[in-house]
Amino acid sequence: MSSPAATPRRLPRPRFPESARARARLRAVPVSVSTIPRAGFVVLISILLMAGVVGLLAFNTSMQQASFEATKLDRQATVLAARQQALELQVAALRDPQHVALAARHLGMVPPPAPAFIDLRTGDLLGVALPALPGDAMRVTPLPAARPKSLTPREKIVKVTLTKAQLRRLERDKRRAAQDQAAQTTKQGSGG
Repeated sequence: MSSPAATPRRLPRPRFPESARARARLRAVPVSVSTIPRAGFVVLISILLMAGVVGLLAFNTSMQQASFEATKLDRQATVLAARQQALELQVAALRDPQHVALAARHLGMVPPPAPAFIDLRTGDLLGVALPALPGDAMRVTPLPAARPKSLTPREKIVKVTLTKAQLRRLERDKRRAAQDQAAQTTKQGSGG
């Protein structure tokens, strides 16, 4: 049982002109030789390579300069930090109450023996103000500590007796030292 849809229908072949058929046939393509000369390619690659090397050298040089500058700035920062610390210590020493009291004393200031106070709300004077006199000055710096006796030992004199040989040797050494000193003085005086 064959059905009409199951059998394939043949289509008529299209007719192409002979010239189109000749052009459509496959044929071997000749191998084309590169037209770029090899010397030009080598020169181009060499120029690119040299440019890369020069670029790396310039980059390395700039990085070294930046490193030197950073080191210089680090040193400068260290010096400035030390200077700041020294100035802060100096300010702290100038603000010290003993220093302020000494400076006031050199200016002739003394603390009042009996201060008086003003009540700002009422304007009343509290206490009796007495004038300060130079004799009212108080000691600003502490008294020096007493030196312990162990630091001031008694003198102990030791007599040494020399033998005649030791005395002769001592005299001989003194004469040689005097001769050497005279020779050096003569040498220096003559410009040597």
